[in-house]
Amino acid sequence: MATLGELSARVPDWCPGCGNFAILNALKKSIVDLKIDPKDFVLTAGIGCSGKTPQWLNTYSIHTLHGRALPVATGVKLANGDLTVVVSGGDGDGYGIGIGHFIHAMRRNIDITYLVHDNQVYGLTTGQTSPTSEKGYVSKSTPAGVIEVPVNPIALAIESGATYVARAYAGDLMHLSGIITEAIKHKGFSLVDILQPCVTFNRRNTYDWFQKVVYKLPSEYDPKDKQAALLKAEEWGEKTGIPIGVLYRSERPTYSDEVPQLKTPIVKQSLDIDIDRLMAKLV
Repeated sequence: MATLGELSARVPDWCPGCGNFAILNALKKSIVDLKIDPKDFVLTAGIGCSGKTPQWLNTYSIHTLHGRALPVATGVKLANGDLTVVVSGGDGDGYGIGIGHFIHAMRRNIDITYLVHDNQVYGLTTGQTSPTSEKGYVSKSTPAGVIEVPVNPIALAIESGATYVARAYAGDLMHLSGIITEAIKHKGFSLVDILQPCVTFNRRNTYDWFQKVVYKLPSEYDPKDKQAALLKAEEWGEKTGIPIGVLYRSERPTYSDEVPQLKTPIVKQSLDIDIDRLMAKLV
């Protein structure tokens, strides 16, 4: 019989029913559908339940510090633009301590895909409120209810320069995988904010609740209309529903496009450089 340690090396140890299972399977499906060779794929991750995702993918991966998955992914992409780079993070990880990196990666339009496991709580640390917890949400860290308004990641991404902004739901794996696939194919910074129920600690934003409020954007919706996208970004809850799909898409040069030195990946450039004169001047 396998030990617990041996099992956790092969089988995800998320809580039964966790939305992270669907996100992992949707990402695997996208990699297969896009025929990406594992050696050409890199997944970076932060801290939290979402940070465990790289453990169960047979690709290159880097488990970074809390909130620091985006700058590490940026470094990977700038060093070798031929790689497909995806980031796995949580709402506490990316919209809290990592929010500065989030904004700057978007305004630079780094060609990476950011999958945010948004469960509206800090799941790994047992259910404290996160930046996306709804106002009034009661938890062990806010027994009288959250008094701040939540971060709106969709509106923030649109205004910060992301060129692909989508929301998906972990309860619809096929739709989620389709969104991830399109995000990876898009050239530029892609955000996929994924509604990911935390079955252990979030008893408010549950599968039953999401099933009643999420709706797919209609075929006639135009994701190129920025003002319409910002209006959709404000929809949340029972009264308006929560739209899922591609809310905004635009095109502009990526960071690498505007740096001539990066047209040839750094890893393929010659390192035969004489720095003696520079060192003599600076040291």
